[in-house]
Amino acid sequence: MPATSSASAHQERRRRRTNRFVALTAGVVTVGALAAAALPGSASAGEEHRKGGYGRYQDVQLLSFNDLHGNLEPPAGSSGRVTETQPDGTTKTIDAGGVEYLATHLRQARKGEKYSITAAGGDMVGASPLISGLFHDEPTIEALNKLDLDVTSVGNHEFDEGAKELARLQNGGCHPKDGCYADEKFEGADFPYLAANVLDEKTKKPILKPYWVWKKNGVKVGFIGVTLEGTPDIVSAEGVKGLSFKDEVETINKYAKVLQKQGVKSIVALLHEGGFPASTSYNYDCDSPGAGDGISGPIVDIAKNVTPQVDALVTGHTHNAYVCSIADPAGKPRMVTSAASFGRLYSDTTLTYDRKTGDIARTAVKSANRVVTRDVPKAPDMTELISKWNTLAAPIGNKPIGYISGDIGNTGSESPLGDLIADAQLAHGKQLDPETDLALMNPGGIRAPLTYAAKAGEGDGVVTYAEGFTVQPFANTVNLQDFTGAQVIQVLKEQVSGPNAAAPKVLQVSSGLTYTLDLTKSGADRVVTDSIKLNGAAIDPAATYRVATNSFLAGGGDGFPTLGQGTNDVVGSDDLTALEQYLTANSSASNPIAPPKADRITIVK
Repeated sequence: MPATSSASAHQERRRRRTNRFVALTAGVVTVGALAAAALPGSASAGEEHRKGGYGRYQDVQLLSFNDLHGNLEPPAGSSGRVTETQPDGTTKTIDAGGVEYLATHLRQARKGEKYSITAAGGDMVGASPLISGLFHDEPTIEALNKLDLDVTSVGNHEFDEGAKELARLQNGGCHPKDGCYADEKFEGADFPYLAANVLDEKTKKPILKPYWVWKKNGVKVGFIGVTLEGTPDIVSAEGVKGLSFKDEVETINKYAKVLQKQGVKSIVALLHEGGFPASTSYNYDCDSPGAGDGISGPIVDIAKNVTPQVDALVTGHTHNAYVCSIADPAGKPRMVTSAASFGRLYSDTTLTYDRKTGDIARTAVKSANRVVTRDVPKAPDMTELISKWNTLAAPIGNKPIGYISGDIGNTGSESPLGDLIADAQLAHGKQLDPETDLALMNPGGIRAPLTYAAKAGEGDGVVTYAEGFTVQPFANTVNLQDFTGAQVIQVLKEQVSGPNAAAPKVLQVSSGLTYTLDLTKSGADRVVTDSIKLNGAAIDPAATYRVATNSFLAGGGDGFPTLGQGTNDVVGSDDLTALEQYLTANSSASNPIAPPKADRITIVK
């Protein structure tokens, strides 16, 4: 089923709905790693056909980003910064992100570019701050329309509210339960969501378009969009009900053949799966000492097996920044990019299109990650959009729910905020059942830090409902289950084995639970069994323990199947309510909560 679109028709449709903004001044952008090689007779050489007036080679600008997660306003704390390596080897951090600035940077980057495409690698919505999440991410779709996004793949978070809600975001219409906001009908996305490997279990067909083709003046570039095959492992069962997720490589290769048969030879894969560069600096050269040597993780094997017919891969999911060359199955280098997360970066890639062959001249592909700095003018249309939705959210979002004495971060194997949330869930569990022994929290469910500095005039140290929502936006419930001590030990081992062996998911633990994690070992042996203690006493494999987790973990999510085997279930309030109750009960303006020490897990490296 062809899914093609004319670039001119696409832009005309947009002009009916948005007023394009031209940036007043050039943004300061920092160039990351470049992977380029000389191209004989390149576009710059000005070679022309005898008829038609076009040169053989045409540079096509591809601007891309990923994992926005509804971060319309500049993200707080470390979530709103990037690390940059300096020429002398030192590093510095740069404040980055916010769609008011992203819009300005993208619009400035497009100036003078007659062939420009903007694409995304999934997770545009889901796990969003209050300004978007409270309204089922309609504000983010509106913002992406104004950004002139051309196409995106789905990510795992596009399924947080299920396939029907994803279809509504694509096609428009009021929310089935909450209705329309501000007496305006939601019109849906101007751009196509691509879901080539997400099939309806009954029809066996993709639930959305599998691919899309951009066309202009004879230049054709096809896009195939897939999410990670493991999406059901990291999304609630209700969100993926009735869906099947197929292998990423097999799916991309399948639709690459379809596009080739349609005469589309220039192909980009939008893939919501990623890798782990050896450095956290956005401008790290992951091709040093050799192509792709500085990156690991799932994307490496995927890139090595995706058909050579695909010319570039725009990736995401891991929230890392990289611009790498990874050899395709034919041994040719191929560009693989990821622009971190939350709108802090965008990738600027040049695809040199060969009009004679209809393909991309791979040796001429170059790319760099650029910082969405906050030293450029804000885009007025984005400021207006944010103001509109903040006004609607203010009565709920501005409510104080607690007080802190300093920043409470969410980074590290064990984070201060992870400890705080686990303690809050333990306290909520004890309200439901005084026999509750411990609580476990998945790190991926903690979406942002709590920062001491005031954000919206609420005062330093004040935690508002909006800030709490940004930290825990999933509306998971706090569930109680019984486990044997042997099962508790197995759960801790699952942090570093099975699906989590390559990229450990270290659960955040409540006060009283301690153990040693020895990262010098491999697999499940990294959890030192004899060190696991609760309130100073060794875990008894034969005893029964009452454990509080969120409903996602209680369903075996994030690669913890043992947590799906608990008994004697009790379902409590949602996790944000548990955090709110804990902060309100344990802090005041005169006696704020101090950041926990994060010393419950002893890490050996």
